[in-house]
Amino acid sequence: MERNDALAALVRWHMDAGADECMEEAPVDRYAGAGAAAPPRPVAASAPAAAPMPPPIPPAAVPRSPAAPRAALRSRDEMTRSARGAAAAAATLDELRMALAAFDGCTLKHTAASLAFGDGGPHADIMFVGEAPGAEEDRQGIPFVGPAGKLLDRMLDAIGMARSQAYITNVVPWRPPGNRNPTDAEIAACLPFIERHVELVAPRMLVLVGGMAAKTLLGMRDGILRLRGRWFTYESVHMVAPIPARAILHPAYLLRSPAQKREAWIDMLAIRRRLAEEG
Repeated sequence: MERNDALAALVRWHMDAGADECMEEAPVDRYAGAGAAAPPRPVAASAPAAAPMPPPIPPAAVPRSPAAPRAALRSRDEMTRSARGAAAAAATLDELRMALAAFDGCTLKHTAASLAFGDGGPHADIMFVGEAPGAEEDRQGIPFVGPAGKLLDRMLDAIGMARSQAYITNVVPWRPPGNRNPTDAEIAACLPFIERHVELVAPRMLVLVGGMAAKTLLGMRDGILRLRGRWFTYESVHMVAPIPARAILHPAYLLRSPAQKREAWIDMLAIRRRLAEEG
């Protein structure tokens, strides 16, 4: 009996370890008589039968929590009208900043860390308008303070101008996720605010930094390499008079393509001459 008890304990140990079949004493040629049914294998008497798998539950039978009601979708025209009304009501730069902070028509507001409104002299003779904030601008809430902004500061210094003597902002005041380009809908939502921004600063000259800013405010399709090096006229509904505008290469592009700095220097010299002539 002791030997049988020991064998039973050994079998239970193997079963607990996952062995649920017994090996035969002689090897079996599995390829011989492939068409014949294989002989049944002896199974340990104490092995429990496997429980059958339950049938799969059809998707329709799975209970689902009720979906949250969706907010009413707004068309681009509705958002633009809302933006134009909010921008037009702003009589000062502080009011325009508050109007932008309260505006919910641009989804970038909900992913950005801060509103990068503007920097520099609020009534400067020259206004620089870029595209959208980058990572550092998003952290500080100030446009053009990252690597591209530091290069812009050096470009200003090269023509004898301090940052405080210019006013700097962007078409889109919130950073797009991953520094992607703003979409057409995001630009359309922010356009009334940047137009009002220019009207309130009332500069004598507008400098459009990069292709997106140039195409948006000039209403043109040409790329920046075709637009730079030329003078344009910018005007909007509430401006007293049109002002000269010039498109320049974005400092971020110059950091990636240093060979283009020559063209940027030509543009900055032209800007300095024009300011001196109209001063």
